[in-house]
Amino acid sequence: MALEKGGNVWGRITRGIGEWFTELRADVKSGSVWLKAGLVLVMLYLVLALVVGWYWSSEPDTFDVRDAAALRLAGGEQGLVTGATTTATLVRVADTLLSKPGGFLSNDILPPGAWLDNLPHWEYGVLIQVRDLSKAMREAFSRSQSQSTEDTDLALAESRFNFDHDSWAVPASESEYRQGVRFLRGYQERLADEDQLNAQFFARADNLRYWLSTVETRLGSLSQRLSASVGQRRVNTDLAGDDRASQSTTTPGELMVKTPWLEIDDVFYEARGTAWALIHFLKAAEVDFGQVLEKKNALISLRQIIRELEATQETVFSPMILNGGGFGFLANHSLVMASYISRANAAIIDLRELLAQG
Repeated sequence: MALEKGGNVWGRITRGIGEWFTELRADVKSGSVWLKAGLVLVMLYLVLALVVGWYWSSEPDTFDVRDAAALRLAGGEQGLVTGATTTATLVRVADTLLSKPGGFLSNDILPPGAWLDNLPHWEYGVLIQVRDLSKAMREAFSRSQSQSTEDTDLALAESRFNFDHDSWAVPASESEYRQGVRFLRGYQERLADEDQLNAQFFARADNLRYWLSTVETRLGSLSQRLSASVGQRRVNTDLAGDDRASQSTTTPGELMVKTPWLEIDDVFYEARGTAWALIHFLKAAEVDFGQVLEKKNALISLRQIIRELEATQETVFSPMILNGGGFGFLANHSLVMASYISRANAAIIDLRELLAQG
């Protein structure tokens, strides 16, 4: 009886839905003006949203870091002081997140922004690098020693950039990041003013190594996540190299690591955003730390890192990020990206060793 009663209820529901669709078709055929107008508006909205979403999904082009710095000064490149290029590049990259087509999309809750998936992860990759560089500027680049006072504008800027990237209101992520850009510009103006002695940028080898150590760990993590697109059985090396080392909980000697299928394109575009930001930051470092790099004979190493990262920005002609096997019939875009990221990371390790030498 219970089954029969449940079947009757389900039958009434399906018949009700069928009758509703029948009445809807009848209204359309009968020439209901309002219904037809509503359907047309919905279709137009969907088409427009698809077109706008496609336009918003385009990644910003790279820019010249020297031009970005010269634009902020009346004297052009001749008026640049040490640190001006790095600061101007950080401002330009952060501003690009907010001013590119569609603005900042990671916190959108309405279409078409809410439908987009790849560009928000690209934004996240860029944002992580903005956070890391602003932290390095506050903790190292702007301070002469560990006991010196940190720059107020840089401290306020870093805290703003570390705000949630998916907050859509009270406050919105964009408003916090705009404040961060404003504080960076305040530091930038004081840096270029000879009368403002409390704003400094110290282009030292140890400062550059400090920031590159963070970049190294970021790229190492991305490389592992990209390589896990095909699934790998890895030997656990967490405690390798130290017979006295210990950890909180026991883990297996071998681990099966695989990025979920639905997250493969997320990691791929996060890596592209990371590389896009690093290309500009490393080019700016080439300008501001040029003398240090020349003394260490490390300019070529830095340029090779930039070359590897530039290769990650090639156009993706496939309509979707493919996840073929390592030597399978289909391509695996994640493994190609992992190759460039790994080579750049290895070059950064070598560069840090060069900078550590006397």
